[in-house]
Amino acid sequence: MERETFVSEAELAAQKPFIEQVRGYYSALLSGKQPLAFVRTFGCQQNVADSEKVMGMLKEMGFGFTDTPDEADFILFNTCAVREHAEDRVFGNVGALKRLKEDKPSLVIAVCGCMVQQEHIADKFYKSYPFVSLLFGTHRLHAFPELFAKVLFGKKRVKDITAEDGRIAEGLPVYRGEDKSGAWLPIMYGCNNFCTYCIVPYVRGRERSRRPEDIVAEAKELIAAGYKEITLLGQNVNSYGKAEGYDVDFPALLKMINDLPGDFLIRFMTSHPKDATKRLFDTIAECKKVSRHFHLPFQSGSNRILKEMNRRYTREQYLDLIAYAKSVVPDIAFTSDVIVGFPNETEEDFQATLDLVKEVGFVSLFTFIYSKREGTPAATMFDPVTHEEKGKRMARLTALQEEIAAEHSAALVGQTFKAILENDAGGFIEARLPDNRVVRVQADKALLGKRADVTVTEAKSWVLYGEVTAVYD
Repeated sequence: MERETFVSEAELAAQKPFIEQVRGYYSALLSGKQPLAFVRTFGCQQNVADSEKVMGMLKEMGFGFTDTPDEADFILFNTCAVREHAEDRVFGNVGALKRLKEDKPSLVIAVCGCMVQQEHIADKFYKSYPFVSLLFGTHRLHAFPELFAKVLFGKKRVKDITAEDGRIAEGLPVYRGEDKSGAWLPIMYGCNNFCTYCIVPYVRGRERSRRPEDIVAEAKELIAAGYKEITLLGQNVNSYGKAEGYDVDFPALLKMINDLPGDFLIRFMTSHPKDATKRLFDTIAECKKVSRHFHLPFQSGSNRILKEMNRRYTREQYLDLIAYAKSVVPDIAFTSDVIVGFPNETEEDFQATLDLVKEVGFVSLFTFIYSKREGTPAATMFDPVTHEEKGKRMARLTALQEEIAAEHSAALVGQTFKAILENDAGGFIEARLPDNRVVRVQADKALLGKRADVTVTEAKSWVLYGEVTAVYD
């Protein structure tokens, strides 16, 4: 089991000489001056966590980091394949790097991630973007030093999108920057669900879970380092450990991390309704350090569309879960994902979605017009609904959710919450509440990363304003 699931220690040790080779190359090229890397991440939090590992390896190679691509000696774009718009943005941004490569021939430009794991996309990059030197997919992250060294020492251009199902590489270095407000902690990779619209199982591979002891050990390190929030990541965290047959399932893992000493908050994403159990909500109710924010994508309120999507739950089952969660965790706040305009969605189907949104009362929604993904079953489905009509439906859904969100926000005025001061928002500091809502406060930037009591003083549509009434170390 472990030979198939985990990268061996010998394979990881074999990357060390390549790290030293790259370090030596840039030391000679720049006469001892530190090389700089620019890393840009598109898409989900799992991609962000992957980029942090690449940056950890770059740091071992002697790199510092810059927010300005013009200053960089190495540029990496970590890509997302979930929607066409995300892919178009990447192509546009990579194309804009051509001038930088012409002005600085020693610059190495790399593209990795979910887009590149698709062979037709990798081929497009290789043929149409000759200034891109390195292309590698989601399964070759641990071999980044070797691939980088190949570019520098002879091959000039390298493409590696091996079709292996992906393995877990424990012990890779991670660079999370200086912000200690929150940290991403992957607990599993890949997906077994094969929703008919989704490309993720094809580019991320099948589900594989980290060992619980490795996850707990990393959580301890994060707590000791002073992180105030730990977000557990997986394509479907609720199925954690099932493929490996671990004795520890997701509720048990939550409890193990919750019981660690320290002042911190646990978040997690993403959950699939078919695997979200009532026991999970019982565990959340028992665990004081687990956030009361729960992101539970429902995608459509129509049972017919849910079946076409291969979601493997019904509207009624989803609503039953929500009702149970609210009964045992009264202060829980739900957010969700919705796809508008799935192939052959009728007005009746869409109305069922609106009705579900009204019934649940989500704090916020992430709404998307259906995006066809080559290689998925939905891409070949009959779809007579015009894009214009889909846009009108999206506008109706957005308007409804804005009304619901305004009601939620207005109800918070005058209440005080423990929050983390986590972002500089140009004149304001953004404080994130336990239910994931954000309050803008006026506070000294020196307080970033600290926990505080925040009182909500004003609600304007989607935006909350407040004041800091106490600060904790």
